[in-house]
Amino acid sequence: MAKYNITEKKEKEAAYRTLVNPQLMDEMKEKILDIIVMKKKYKDKDYSAKKLAEDLGTNTRYISAVVNVRFHMNYTSFVNKFRIEEAMTILTDRRYQDLNMEEVSDMVGFANRQSFYASFYKIMNMTPRDYRLQHQEHQAKAKAARLKKRQDEE
Repeated sequence: MAKYNITEKKEKEAAYRTLVNPQLMDEMKEKILDIIVMKKKYKDKDYSAKKLAEDLGTNTRYISAVVNVRFHMNYTSFVNKFRIEEAMTILTDRRYQDLNMEEVSDMVGFANRQSFYASFYKIMNMTPRDYRLQHQEHQAKAKAARLKKRQDEE
């Protein structure tokens, strides 16, 4: 007798995903990108799928279907992806080197530092602090190499 009852996980195909016209999905995809990315709504902690649906005159199930099918992730992961990309830019920008992680987290739209750390780690496989330190180390090595090259040329 088998010790464990292991069955293969079957991919569930949500019915609503196939009911949406692909052309309408593409149009909605562009509208979602416009609002979330171009208008930088990802920075708004309170900008939920519900608010996005209201702004687009649709419902959250439709938003969810489009994000799942066209971006291959859920709404929260989709929004957090853009937050993390912006955080990476801030963490490597000298103008923001004095900001602590709480401030960076707040700037990019996370409700708290824990969510920021968890999302950052999930995407980058390192903490925001480690990412910043790694970048600073790389910059220091590059600067040292440039100085050495100049000295060798003289």
